[in-house]
Amino acid sequence: MTEVPMNPVPMIPVPNLHDLATMTAAQRARLLQRTETDLSGYEDKVRQIIDAVRAEGDEALARFARDFDKAPVQANEIAATEADFDAAEKALAPDVREAMEYAAVSIRKFHEDQKPEEMWLHEIRPGAFAGDRITAIPSAACYVPRGKGAFPSVALMTSIPAKVAGVKQVIMITPPGPNGKIDDATLVAARMAGVDKVFKAGGAQGVAAVAYGTQTVPKVAKIIGPGSPWVGAAKRMVAHLIDTGTPAGPSELIVFADETVDGRLAGLDLLIESEHGPDSSAFLVTWSRRVAEEARAAIPEFWKKMGAQRVSYSSTVLSGPIGGIVLARDEEDAIAFVNEYAPEHLEVLSKEPFLYLGRLEHAGEILLGEHTPTTLGNFVIGPNHVLPTGGWARTASPVSVFDFMKRTTIAHVTSRGYPELAKHARVLATYEGFEAHANAVSEMRDAILKAK
Repeated sequence: MTEVPMNPVPMIPVPNLHDLATMTAAQRARLLQRTETDLSGYEDKVRQIIDAVRAEGDEALARFARDFDKAPVQANEIAATEADFDAAEKALAPDVREAMEYAAVSIRKFHEDQKPEEMWLHEIRPGAFAGDRITAIPSAACYVPRGKGAFPSVALMTSIPAKVAGVKQVIMITPPGPNGKIDDATLVAARMAGVDKVFKAGGAQGVAAVAYGTQTVPKVAKIIGPGSPWVGAAKRMVAHLIDTGTPAGPSELIVFADETVDGRLAGLDLLIESEHGPDSSAFLVTWSRRVAEEARAAIPEFWKKMGAQRVSYSSTVLSGPIGGIVLARDEEDAIAFVNEYAPEHLEVLSKEPFLYLGRLEHAGEILLGEHTPTTLGNFVIGPNHVLPTGGWARTASPVSVFDFMKRTTIAHVTSRGYPELAKHARVLATYEGFEAHANAVSEMRDAILKAK
């Protein structure tokens, strides 16, 4: 009798458990790496894309939409029309629109509160006044990705702060879908924010379009928004032409959990950013073996309540080299690892989360407590979810109203304050060898002013 072979049962992956106490320095350093750290493999192809857009404009954008996005787009169809906006309004489900409106109110309120005063001027020395004047940048492009789904939340998070800041020209670029159209919710989000120019231009070609300008897409001063390594590489290559803003690559999350929490909750939240894509990074960091083991056991059960694609992404991250559960030696070791990693998103799960806040130095955002999962930060609390990735949280900040504003220093010296400042300035100018500097605050100036 011939046995009929049975179909193999798919193996349920197990999240990694990284025990810092047993790891070498090199192994620990490996955990800190990100997928977008080295973009050199993209540079040659991205350069070709940029050169094509620069030379051909809309024709290149349409061709790349067909080639890369598999979208039937022609050169005269790059810009969304009023009819596209109206159709999107009609097609969008009411509950989605309601949720977007709720989020928009929170985002707008947060960024309005964040907006600085237009000008300040303080008396620095007697008779010498100095300060800042804050004005909006002239133009900005909001990049809304679409590779692994549609992201109207990104559209809201990027365009609303720009409008609150007072940017006069705010446009949006995003990849078209397989039907050649822009995602309905993204168009509705753009209209909600007050953006009326949206273009079918994603990836490196979209970055090139707003850096150089095309027949349809205007050249702008700055581009804001997260994207793929193709987008990241393109931003680096056009950074001499356009301000590329916060470095925002693949998603990152650290869930920091102490011994007071249920490990299952830590495991549940660990999945949030790991489902973004296989290039994401996500760690649970704890010094409690109980929390680590509870989370590790619970995660496969949570995967059963998700679709195959998101499970594939999440399991790839958590079972791969830069994801999983990190068991620290103690509380200090856990905090040190978090600060060294400088994550995009940082959740602090504890009954007393504020106990740790003062020692957590580097993170794009810090979400405190068991009722503040990353999901809320991503969509509805109000602070921006476009955050520095790749360790840039050590020096960079979340996208904010400040990204769309610039400071101009203002100074005014009175006749009363001038003599003392001039004396010291003349000494420094002479020491540094600048004769015109010194002459401008010498008796030569005094003579001219007296002659008036």
